[in-house]
Amino acid sequence: MATVTAASCSSGLFFLHRALTLVILLFNIFRMRYITLNNPHRKKHFAFFSSMDQPHFSICANVDVTSFSTAVKAAAIPFTTSLVYLLARTANDIDVFRQRIRNAQIIEHDTVSPSFTVPTDVADVFSFCTVNYQAEAADFISSAHKIMEKMRHSPSFEDEEGRDDYLFLSAIPWISFTGLTHAMHYSPVDSIPRISWGKYFPQQAQLLMPVSVQAHHALVDGRHMGIFFEKLQQYLSEPSLWL
Repeated sequence: MATVTAASCSSGLFFLHRALTLVILLFNIFRMRYITLNNPHRKKHFAFFSSMDQPHFSICANVDVTSFSTAVKAAAIPFTTSLVYLLARTANDIDVFRQRIRNAQIIEHDTVSPSFTVPTDVADVFSFCTVNYQAEAADFISSAHKIMEKMRHSPSFEDEEGRDDYLFLSAIPWISFTGLTHAMHYSPVDSIPRISWGKYFPQQAQLLMPVSVQAHHALVDGRHMGIFFEKLQQYLSEPSLWL
């Protein structure tokens, strides 16, 4: 009879992890494409902002969550995971939010997935929670609930090696903020958008909530930010579009 040692188990798990990482990397490679900028002015725009030490910019604005809040309560689905779904859906609707910079080249993913912060039971700091994007809200919310429960008890602070098809999302539910900055690396280049939301508050007959969007300016311009907020507001105001 063969004897299984702790060392052999550890070695087996290591190689299994490396194999899974390679599979994920190859899967992501086949789900993205390289983008060539043919417009001379667009090429100058990309070069101009790519050369900056701090090439990111952010916009913070209040969105109306009155109809959204009513709809998720009536449907008995969680506010947070529903909001994460809508933020991810909005980003996936806009090509530049699916684009990333790799080795000074632009690649575009078919889809990008949210990696968002969730509280844990083991510490007073958050865990990352990555849920692969699914077009159907019910499917995404169901998957998110299961993974959030796992992260609550077994938190993770690691992103999967070789992946940049993320959206980094975070909740600041204690503050109705008016601006936000994020910790990040500038070398190597980090072109993953950061999206955050804060504490919602009543204003006249509306329920408003601050949303902050940060993106790499070589890829995303103010016009694209405007489109993001317009699309997000439409989804929030018309839940029948996705529920």
